[in-house]
Amino acid sequence: MSKGITGFGAYIPQGRLRRSAIAEANAWFDASLKGLGRGERSMCNWDEDVITMGVEAAGDCLAGFDGHAPPALFFASTTFPFLDRQNSVVLLEALNLPRQTLAMDVGASQRAGTSSLLALLQGTGDGMVVASEHRRAKAGSRGEMLWGDAAAAVATGGGPVIAEFVGGESLASDFVDHYRGGEFDYDWEERWIRDEGYLKIIPEIVESLLSGCNVGAADIAHFILPTDQARAPGAVAKKLGIAPGAIVDNQAATVGVAGAAQPLLLLAAALESAKPGELILLTGFGQGCDALLFRATEAIGSFRPARGVSGALAARREENNYARFLAFNNLIERDTGKRGETDRQTYLSGYNRRRDLVTSFLGGKCRICGTVQIPREKYCVNPECHALDSQDPYPFADKRGEVLTWTADRLTFDPSPPAYFGMVRFDGGGKLMMDFTEVDEGGIESGSRISVHFRVRQYDPQRGFRKYFWKAKIPREPVPAG
Repeated sequence: MSKGITGFGAYIPQGRLRRSAIAEANAWFDASLKGLGRGERSMCNWDEDVITMGVEAAGDCLAGFDGHAPPALFFASTTFPFLDRQNSVVLLEALNLPRQTLAMDVGASQRAGTSSLLALLQGTGDGMVVASEHRRAKAGSRGEMLWGDAAAAVATGGGPVIAEFVGGESLASDFVDHYRGGEFDYDWEERWIRDEGYLKIIPEIVESLLSGCNVGAADIAHFILPTDQARAPGAVAKKLGIAPGAIVDNQAATVGVAGAAQPLLLLAAALESAKPGELILLTGFGQGCDALLFRATEAIGSFRPARGVSGALAARREENNYARFLAFNNLIERDTGKRGETDRQTYLSGYNRRRDLVTSFLGGKCRICGTVQIPREKYCVNPECHALDSQDPYPFADKRGEVLTWTADRLTFDPSPPAYFGMVRFDGGGKLMMDFTEVDEGGIESGSRISVHFRVRQYDPQRGFRKYFWKAKIPREPVPAG
């Protein structure tokens, strides 16, 4: 039975900052930034991070399956929010996956995603890799201009695959093109990275892979080389003999380069357009190189994520406020006022008692009368039932609903005022007072359709702890009833 890719998903934050806004704000200091000022880059909302984007990407992938639960979950990033708390377990619980799932964090390299995928396919072959990145860069830097925030997920297994795993190789080389020993990355000169890194390391491993698979470079239909250097993919393709038309667009003009998530994001984009029989060559570069070769099967058109890369690209909101971007990335220190000075300590014992609600967003369904409620309590809320201990876990994370009441509060502290909150009624039953996120001014009314999303609810700067919960959002595309 062949191993390969069985599904994929993607997430790109809907905020897209115009690069010209960055260049204009910093031109007084570095006029050369105007040369990079075309297009836009994706930017996380204040309540988004690596984990929340990973939940979105994995959910996008899992929506294409019927009850699929991967036995292994690899979570790849170089910007995990927690240094000593397993980020993949938070991801797992937010997805409400079985607790027996093998969960693992993989980091410290731009090829963390491709290395995870290669390890999975060279092992049991059954699982999921989620890669997510939210890199911060110094204000007015090249990285701030060219990077973007995004996440992608790839599911693997045997049986009916949409892209067969033909082969893969990995080469370790401590070629230091950049490093992060502190808060921000430090890069070396671009031409040196291209000539000594991309043009020497990548051809060596790719030529070995293609030779071992009896595949010619001219047969590659989709060539993925994640980089923020515009000319590097073309130069490498020419040296290998890969056709220029096979190069997969790095989406630098629309998203930016998303670090460890970029290889899987581009792989998801390639899978959306690949035709049966076409070969996809995926590379990951960073202290060496990974190279993986896939062949699209006749089943390539049978899988469709809920949104995918194309859907995520379309659900954009233009952002022109560079100061908001700086604030959301903690690159400036804001005066939050006295209402923002409260202690935000999370009492971990209380959090642990309600983890099923807070992280997995589980409510309850009464076994006696069928009433659905959130949160799940000891007694059924149906006044004609009130059965004790009668509720089975009932997931709400995939439910849609509508706004019953809403308030826009400018007195309470919120990182992006006003703070929107109100009562939500879910399709099929259950009501809950919720925060709303990313609300366009004038874009919310009683009766508005909503979906729910795992987000950062509060950040404790004293202890470095992020408190997550689910928020309601009015999507940029219509949400059907039921």
